[in-house]
Amino acid sequence: MRVMGVDPGLTRCGLSMIQSGQGRQVVALDVDVVRTPAEQPLHKRLLTISDTVEHWMDTHLPDVVAIERVFSNQNANTAMGTAQAGGVIALAAARRDIDVHFHTPSEVKAAVTGNGRAGKSQVTEMVTRILALQQKPTPADAADALALAICHCWRAPMIARMAAAEAMAAEQRRKYQARLKAVRT
Repeated sequence: MRVMGVDPGLTRCGLSMIQSGQGRQVVALDVDVVRTPAEQPLHKRLLTISDTVEHWMDTHLPDVVAIERVFSNQNANTAMGTAQAGGVIALAAARRDIDVHFHTPSEVKAAVTGNGRAGKSQVTEMVTRILALQQKPTPADAADALALAICHCWRAPMIARMAAAEAMAAEQRRKYQARLKAVRT
C-alpha cells in the first residue's frame, strides 16, 4: 500500500509518501514541505498547496491519503488555516477517487512512539529509526507527514477489520429487524 501522509498547514504543509510492506515494514519514498508566505492572500496560498498536492498525487499515485485531523488549537486563525489546507488536500484526493483518512495528533504519536503525548523531538527520532533514515527529517512538518503515513500503514489493517465488523453488524441488525417485522405481521 502506498500512503501519502500530510501535515496540513498554510505556512508549512508537510507531504510524504510511504510504501508499506510485510507486517510493520515501511519505506520512505519521498518527503517535502510546501511553504507559502503569510503575506500572500489566502486563496493564492491554498492554490499553491493544491497545485503541489495534485502534482504529488499524479506523480506518486497513492492508494490512500492520511491527513492530520485538526483537533484543537489555541489560535483560531491557525486552526482555520490548517483545516482549510486539509480540505483542499482531501478534495484533491476525492477528485482522484483516493481514500482519505484523518488521524489525530495523539493517534499518530501513539502509533509511532508508543506515547500519545510524545514531543516533536521524540516523533522525529522514532520516524528516523523506523524508516532507517541517514538524517532526521526537517523541518518538523516533514517528520510529522512521515509519521502520519507510518501511522496509517500500521493502523490500516485494524481500520479495515473495524469497517468489516461494522458492516456485518449492520447486516445482522437488518436481518433481525426483518424477522421481527415478519413475526409481528
